[in-house]
Amino acid sequence: QVQLVESGGGLVQAGGSLRLSCAASRRIFSINVMGWYRQTPGHQRELVASITYDSRTNYADSVKGRFTISRDNAKNTVDLQMNSLKPEDTAVYYCYAEFGIFYWGQGTQVTVSS
Repeated sequence: QVQLVESGGGLVQAGGSLRLSCAASRRIFSINVMGWYRQTPGHQRELVASITYDSRTNYADSVKGRFTISRDNAKNTVDLQMNSLKPEDTAVYYCYAEFGIFYWGQGTQVTVSS
């Protein structure tokens, strides 16, 4: 079992940057995949970025070149650096861990104003 706590959300103007962090309650080196989804009202959650135990990454087309995911096994954290933010990036961002089943954080709001 693993608990996930996100931090770093907030309000930013278009073109700005935010860094989200996800802290896990256990050592993450054994967790196969971790990453971030996002969700807006009335829509399904969509995958933003993921990173495997050996640091292979995957990004949604809409964020490629702007977002960077990283994991720090020593700190048990997974971060999402978001640059060149757009209003359409506004959403609640959820950290997840695939560890037998999916575990989710509580979510953090990101709002990008135009």
